[in-house]
Amino acid sequence: MVYCGKPSRGCQMCRTRRIKCDETKPTCNQCAKSRRQCPGYKDEFDLVFRNETQATERRARKANKKALAQKMGKTGSGDDSGDLVSPTGSCKNAIKSPMEQALIPALNVPLETQATCHFVSNFVLVPQQGSTRGFLDFLIPMLKSEGANSHLQKAFNACSMALLNNRAAGRNNFADKALNEYTQALMGTNAALRDPEAQKADSTLAAVLLLGLFENITAKQLGMLAWGSHIEGAIQLVKQRGRKQLRTRIGLLLFIAVRTQMIIHTLTSGKAPIMGAEWWIDDAVKDETAAGCQRVLVKTAELRAEVTRLMNCMIRTPDNIEIMLNMIRRAQVVDQMAVSWMKNAPEIWQYKTVAWEDHVPNGDYAKAEVFPGRVDLYTDFWIASVWNMARTSRLILASIIVRCAAWVCSPVDYRTTPEYATAARTCVDTITDIVASVPYHLGWHLNKQRILQKANLGRFACGHEDSQKGLAGYFLTWPLAVMNNQDYTTDAQRQWVHGRLKYIADELGVKYAHILAQLSVRIPSMLIRRDGLMASPYGAAQNFEKLLNARYAPPSAGYSMNPLQQREAMQKEYFEQRKAELITKASGSQTAGPETRWAAQQWLTLSDAEDQTNPHALVIGQEQQVPSAGQ
Repeated sequence: MVYCGKPSRGCQMCRTRRIKCDETKPTCNQCAKSRRQCPGYKDEFDLVFRNETQATERRARKANKKALAQKMGKTGSGDDSGDLVSPTGSCKNAIKSPMEQALIPALNVPLETQATCHFVSNFVLVPQQGSTRGFLDFLIPMLKSEGANSHLQKAFNACSMALLNNRAAGRNNFADKALNEYTQALMGTNAALRDPEAQKADSTLAAVLLLGLFENITAKQLGMLAWGSHIEGAIQLVKQRGRKQLRTRIGLLLFIAVRTQMIIHTLTSGKAPIMGAEWWIDDAVKDETAAGCQRVLVKTAELRAEVTRLMNCMIRTPDNIEIMLNMIRRAQVVDQMAVSWMKNAPEIWQYKTVAWEDHVPNGDYAKAEVFPGRVDLYTDFWIASVWNMARTSRLILASIIVRCAAWVCSPVDYRTTPEYATAARTCVDTITDIVASVPYHLGWHLNKQRILQKANLGRFACGHEDSQKGLAGYFLTWPLAVMNNQDYTTDAQRQWVHGRLKYIADELGVKYAHILAQLSVRIPSMLIRRDGLMASPYGAAQNFEKLLNARYAPPSAGYSMNPLQQREAMQKEYFEQRKAELITKASGSQTAGPETRWAAQQWLTLSDAEDQTNPHALVIGQEQQVPSAGQ
């Protein structure tokens, strides 16, 4: 087969005009400048699997006919179509060129195989050089050892079908099949969880992680809520499995995968990590640099949960003010740990500024690939993702410091404090660093000159390396969401972030990014409003005995409640009204869907008790009803 050269990824108009396309999506700037209508770009699948041109096919068919006619003693002159009729009467079906004979069977690939290859080439990152720089790489050996009908295989099939369905431009061709596989995986996993031995198996923990990933890929039926429940189930499984799980390679990789998801879950929900930072980090380190970053993140999650707990119950006294000042000092110490980590990262972890963008084409930030400013290049996007996790820890720590300062200085405006001024400078610089990393994550470097030598620290299990990957977008959703929700992010930056999240959802197949783009949470200002609302929602009890007696006193004549009960009812109604207003504002609009409202509640740690009920949750030792494929 003759090599046809590297396929052009330009739009059809630029290919016809034989000019270089800048490949801006959805409309290239060359067409916009010449006032032509851009016809769009070829599908990535079509770029890889290219058929012959019709002219080549005709030449090959004619040569085939002539060779066959000579072999059969024919002259080959005149119209010989009648001499070469197949039993069905179709010459076209009877004689195919060698290229046709090779391509047609190859392209007739089963749907399951297509889905598997697409998922593995986008999400299974295999580490090199014996490092832990990988993602889901433990699946390859485990799937080989598990049966075709195992709950792990079903969970893998669900993720593969869902990602392939998202790749098909939302046509929902495979949505029902993906949900059916998910339902079977959920049933099989719950059955394994009821078995004391099976619940500690590597395959069960891996299946739970895949079920959580499925929720992020599809983002349907309160996907974020289901993801959180799956991750909480995985955390409990890791706790039950104990330290002996670290003795095997797959056990260690599963532990690290759960630890990463646990960090994001605790930072999102405001819950404290169970077992503490030492339990999660000690004896589970193969990459000191990555582990150092995760230690900072676990400590950040612990601080955030502790501050939220204190804000819910503390009244203003000299002792409590000292407690809050101590929380500020602790957050500053952890922030210095993050700064030290960044300064002491090894040379191979360092990034380099390789370009500077001065403007946005057509002034449309939502469609721009690069935000005005610098563009940084990293050794690989796994390292870039660890850097962005460290940056998000600094943003969260800054919000903790400002929240505590606002509590201490109330009713004075917290924006006049030195803690706020320091936090503002830190957050602006950190947001700029995250913005500069996004183009690399989303493939800006693929068509540019290679400025940094690739270290080959990780490769995908199949597919081409020089293409955009769903995993890169998946890694980027959390830093973009944290950045989008900051008070210090400009309107232009926020518009650009919305465009990048939409790109991740529509082009890379991680639909959960749509929910994150809809949020209008503002931190720390909304958290400070939340703290004021939650600190004492129904009034403070100065004389407990007197208030207790008044609560159970009989109501006055003509009233169903006594005065104290009426006052408490009015305060509760006021609290619920203000809480609903805050959630609506954080959700972006009153018409926001339940997924967006639930996500906003999680960011503000305002979830109701009834919100914790999840029909998708994995329950150890209990029967679990699962959704049908028609839901």
